[in-house]
Amino acid sequence: MNLEGKHVIVTGAGAGIGLGIAKACRNAGADVTGFDWKTEGRERLEATGARFEQVDVTDLDGFEAAIAGAHDRAGRLDGMVNNAGVTIKVPFLEITREQMETLWTVNQRSVLVGCQAAGRIMAKAGHGSIVNLSSVHARTTNPGHEGYAGTKAAIAAMTRAMAWSLGPEGVRVNSICPALTRTEIVDKAMEDPDNAARFRSWTADGEVTTVDEIGALAVFLLSDAASALNGSEVTADRGMSALLDVFDLRRN
Repeated sequence: MNLEGKHVIVTGAGAGIGLGIAKACRNAGADVTGFDWKTEGRERLEATGARFEQVDVTDLDGFEAAIAGAHDRAGRLDGMVNNAGVTIKVPFLEITREQMETLWTVNQRSVLVGCQAAGRIMAKAGHGSIVNLSSVHARTTNPGHEGYAGTKAAIAAMTRAMAWSLGPEGVRVNSICPALTRTEIVDKAMEDPDNAARFRSWTADGEVTTVDEIGALAVFLLSDAASALNGSEVTADRGMSALLDVFDLRRN
């Protein structure tokens, strides 16, 4: 799982899972370019040794140009991690057109464009690995997540198709499907003992996945150690979706 000499782009890298992935890639020896539309995460990202660029993935033309620019500056592009995403939980009959568009643009269209832009560069070089962040909501979900779940299922489906589109060019495409992960927001919520106990009750080992653990999975998929994996979905939920009726938000 060595990424020495490789250049990796990570979107949504200023906080949460994206920051965890950027840090893990740096620890594995990669040159990392992190995109985020907020500047608040610049200092944290640069502290890992990664390069920060303010990029809004909803500006699809600008996003594509930023990928090309990062490639040109580094002289290569070996890995692309499409992590940027947004969660909107709202009762199904109340979700607005604006909320739908936000979900589709951030979670689905930007991933499609990111894969296409990076894929063209990687195909020309004859190698590369793309990792898309999907979610357990792609397969098992709850009321109120209809729009979100749909976009995450789209990511998983696109990943499978891209594996065959780009595989002949030497490019692998896989997805990670996390469940609840200890981002800054979740850590804050877990300061309440009741929340912490509830979150831990959802997993087989009583633990809640950390951003560093998701980062390690991303490094594996980006590395040559995962050469046999293409079009795969790695479910990182500590067994949550393996158990029928783990939790039901209608009963909260």
